[in-house]
Amino acid sequence: MEQQLPKNFEAYAEGRKNGFLKIKSVKESGRNVAGYFCTFAPLEIFDAANVLAVSLCGMSGETIPDAETELPKNICPLVKSSYGFALAEKCPYTYYADMIVGETTCDAKKKMYERLGKLKDMYVMQLPQGVDEAYAKPMMVKEVKLLAKYVEKKFGVTITDEALRKAAVKRNEYRHALVELMELQTEVPAPVPSVQLYKFMDSIKFNFDLDAAIASVHELVAKIKAEKAPKENEKRIMVTGCPIGGVLDKVVGAIENNGGRVVCYENCSGIKATRCYVDTDAPDIYEALADAYMKIGCSVMTPNPRRMENIPNLVNEFKVDGIIDVTLQTCHTYMIETRAVRKLCEGIGKPYMSLETDYSHSDDGQIDTRIAAFLETI
Repeated sequence: MEQQLPKNFEAYAEGRKNGFLKIKSVKESGRNVAGYFCTFAPLEIFDAANVLAVSLCGMSGETIPDAETELPKNICPLVKSSYGFALAEKCPYTYYADMIVGETTCDAKKKMYERLGKLKDMYVMQLPQGVDEAYAKPMMVKEVKLLAKYVEKKFGVTITDEALRKAAVKRNEYRHALVELMELQTEVPAPVPSVQLYKFMDSIKFNFDLDAAIASVHELVAKIKAEKAPKENEKRIMVTGCPIGGVLDKVVGAIENNGGRVVCYENCSGIKATRCYVDTDAPDIYEALADAYMKIGCSVMTPNPRRMENIPNLVNEFKVDGIIDVTLQTCHTYMIETRAVRKLCEGIGKPYMSLETDYSHSDDGQIDTRIAAFLETI
């Protein structure tokens, strides 16, 4: 069936036009599309249903003014950006999504989903708020099953255990490939520039052929291994905290420009969620899925011991010299955890800095100055 482009399509930049045309072609081929925001979304459900799961836009300040016509100004820029892209019809993946799955992570997202549900078919997973509580695993298993039932009904498909296991095997293969790429940064000097690494990991999510995506990661790994990294007196930095796609250039770019290199992205778009493999031999595949996704050390969980256990392990593995904790304005869960992370870093003898920012450019100079000063202390 022919799909309609948004009314402002001709005004969009070439890259955005290409994104619209690419996902439009997927839709016209007869494949259904599900959008998702967060690493808690169990993508194996959509893979098993032959539904394309695609990450949605929300990493730019471009659409925040659109969102602020309906949302408060003093909430997280990621939340406003995500809603603004839907409202302004500027995200091709939101525009063509047959459904969107969200999760009850932060309060701002939960309430934003109510608004988004007026624009798109919105399904919200109810996450347990403490992964070590007795109720947590049964609740997560039930939520994964409820999502599967919703997808079956929505698209008129049957999701079998066998299909789920095959999907989990393939997703594990994809995750292992990405982890192999990230683990190259354990070498001294780290072979991959910080911004380049992040942008590749972000862009590979939009390769809609999972086998081709895996092959692309393996190809890049082989290429990097064949090249010798230049010997540099690098300051090896771990970035932790909020998703940083919307502040990548001004934070990670400043680290690179001042003689540092991000060797480990601990935040949710980096290694901590990627290493959450599914046990494909487990007797109950739904329990295996729940177990895998509950390992993500996200600050929305109370308490959140996994993050505090993960950071020192990654510091040792990636030979980290200093930690920069990036929080987005009004992201209360990560902002409150900065104190615990600072204390943790003091305990392991690693320099620590907390940066609070948003998607604007008003603090670019200040961030560059602060990062330069921090790197000088290492």
